[in-house]
Amino acid sequence: MLRLAETLTELSRTLTAEAMSRPESAWQPSPSGERPDPGFAYVHGLPEIGEAIQRVVDGAKKEILTAQPDGPRPSAVLDKALAGVREQINAGVFMRTLYQHSTRFDEPTKDYVRTVAGYGGQVRTLAEFFDRLIIVDRHTAFIPANADRTVVVLVTEPAVVKFLTDMFERAWDRAEPYPFLPVRAADAAAEVIPDMRDAICKLLIEGRSDREIARRLGLSLRSLQSHIARLKDEYSAQHRLQLGYLMGRAEATGSTGNAPGPSRQP
Repeated sequence: MLRLAETLTELSRTLTAEAMSRPESAWQPSPSGERPDPGFAYVHGLPEIGEAIQRVVDGAKKEILTAQPDGPRPSAVLDKALAGVREQINAGVFMRTLYQHSTRFDEPTKDYVRTVAGYGGQVRTLAEFFDRLIIVDRHTAFIPANADRTVVVLVTEPAVVKFLTDMFERAWDRAEPYPFLPVRAADAAAEVIPDMRDAICKLLIEGRSDREIARRLGLSLRSLQSHIARLKDEYSAQHRLQLGYLMGRAEATGSTGNAPGPSRQP
């Protein structure tokens, strides 16, 4: 099954080379508001990206779909976003947002989501990694063009926007509704930890570093290392490399957990 992350990564990789070779193509709206380069345009620099996104979002008439990775967002950012969200929803704009499971344990994010839900917005979370995506009125989309997101691609090509929207919808269908009751982290953990654990195992088997796994799942490095320590105990692994091997073997044979340690291997 094609995941949102895989789709965005492949599309971004395809467009990045062109983005880097065409710095002059950064979108600048004409006085009439028309885009001079319909289809694909490249926006360079964080201030310019912020302005371009805000301009398009402010013009939304029907719907805004967003995928926001990297775990909990700063409370100041969330507070700043609330006024705009309320104004747009009151104007009849339907809003849906995807976060990662790690946001379920962040109090500022829970407060933000609770408020947005009160306005009429919808939020769900996924265990899997995905990159940032914004789709406005199923007409315009923004996706990153490089790893540090200092270049984005503004997409207005109808076929590509439709494809990205379809991938968002598939991710939305896999996602879990954001919980408000029970509100305790311990209770939320029972719902999302198994999915997070599966994602950690998959990335460990792929040989990803701790820092990369933490970033992809929106976890702190300390939190991730606590998960890995528990997995080492469960698989009787003495070190991280052996853990990846044992989990990979368990996956290949269809077994789960309590894998034999090295002293019990044939």
